[in-house]
Amino acid sequence: MADIIRKDPFSLTRADPFADLDDLFKGFFVRPMAFEGQAQMQIKMDVKEDDKAYTVHADIPGVKKEDIHVSIDGSQVSISAEVKKQKEEKEGEKVLRSERYYGKVARSFTLGHDVDENLAEAKYADGVLELSLPKKVANTSRKLTIK
Repeated sequence: MADIIRKDPFSLTRADPFADLDDLFKGFFVRPMAFEGQAQMQIKMDVKEDDKAYTVHADIPGVKKEDIHVSIDGSQVSISAEVKKQKEEKEGEKVLRSERYYGKVARSFTLGHDVDENLAEAKYADGVLELSLPKKVANTSRKLTIK
């Protein structure tokens, strides 16, 4: 969870006291634009937590499940996917507009606890990747009795 930081926009200790105001109005009067031929795909996710596990729902539409890769390293989870361009042109037909995404996309994030890789599960249906990531049981210390 992100920490909340209180900032004073009128503080004189900063080099540029009005830098936050620039961020406030950035993009306010400008319409977002995308360059032709540069479609961008992003993995949008929901992450939920309970006492025993994390549940991740990631939107990855139009991807075959064989082209999705998930790796877990402690509390670091990485998801990558690749959509390959399919060339289907028929005789006498030309493409007027192509907005479908192709290429590789990846996203990594860190969870609060280490994940037990052996019990983790992944399902992919209807363009949504569902990850069940059980928390690794903490090593409990044991007090030894001296005989």
